[in-house]
Amino acid sequence: MTQKPSARRRFIKAAAATTAGAGALAAPMVSTAQTTSLRFQSTWPAKDIFHEYAQDFAKKVNDMAGGRLKIEVLPAGSVVPAFQLLEAVNKGTLDGGHGVVAYHYGKNSALALWGSGPGFGMDPNMLLSWHNYGGGEALLEEIYKATGMDVVSFLYGPMPTQPYGWFKKPVANLDQMKGVKFRTVGLAVDLYTEQGAAVNPLPGGEIVAALDRGLIDAAEFNNATSDRILGFPDVAKNCMLQSFHQSTEQFEILFNKAKYNALPNELKKIIDYAVQASSADMSWKAIDRNSKDYAEMKKAGVAFYKTPDAILRNQLDAWDKVVARKSAENPLFKKVLDSQRAFAQRAGQWQNDYLVDFKMAWNHYFRKG
Repeated sequence: MTQKPSARRRFIKAAAATTAGAGALAAPMVSTAQTTSLRFQSTWPAKDIFHEYAQDFAKKVNDMAGGRLKIEVLPAGSVVPAFQLLEAVNKGTLDGGHGVVAYHYGKNSALALWGSGPGFGMDPNMLLSWHNYGGGEALLEEIYKATGMDVVSFLYGPMPTQPYGWFKKPVANLDQMKGVKFRTVGLAVDLYTEQGAAVNPLPGGEIVAALDRGLIDAAEFNNATSDRILGFPDVAKNCMLQSFHQSTEQFEILFNKAKYNALPNELKKIIDYAVQASSADMSWKAIDRNSKDYAEMKKAGVAFYKTPDAILRNQLDAWDKVVARKSAENPLFKKVLDSQRAFAQRAGQWQNDYLVDFKMAWNHYFRKG
């Protein structure tokens, strides 16, 4: 039953040769694997942190794909205007894009419910939970199919609550909104119109120039970092914080469906996990960058005011009127709204009962006396 040393050595040598041969065959297959390149466009100016978030996502995909997939992200306007992104991805003019669902409001009013309005008291992360686990994803697919949009959509990145707006003078009451030429997008257009404003839905990259030239009197965009980078403090010195107009918004990553379906399954999984990783990373980066830029704008002389509660309560009343009209006009709108309401009632009860008041602790440490 014993094996002679010489026979044992011959066996090991043969096995090693076989392994080496297999490695020699396998290596070229990996090194010559074809790279799939996808051209994306964001809906954001190149200098905006939102475009940086789009590039962060692309880098995660590119790094994990190991050369098999490469996503290049161009800034808004490189191929098509910001509000034409969905159509361009659908047609294959672009392979994909980065934006927000509310920008597609013109295709179907229900699309603005992914971000616009108070979300029945949900915060942005809760709305993403509804999207991923409460039926929102299937509803978004249904709407895209109904509008003839052949795209694959991924939502990620819960955004901080957006300011009520930037003004030449602070707003103390609702009467001061009457006739104000104001910029916003999505269903927020309807909400601010209910509050008496004359609304112009400009893309993000055009807002500051319009304010500077007097084409609009006031505007909202999104967050401290974007607002500072885009130059809001150069044309308006008063910012009203807190609002329900877009308090649950998130980003959208779009793929042309044919291009996405042609990818092998492992690359689709990389995209999926890159979306999830980007969602967390964006949330953390936003806290760091927004807080720094908020402090810098204060130092630069920007005056920040809390939006009066009377205006916030009026937003809720105005929103109820807007969604009642839209629900009567659009069955899909009502279907999305009903789904959100059911999820928010359950999830909101849990969150409101369980979460401690973090502001109490912050005040304890930083607002003494």
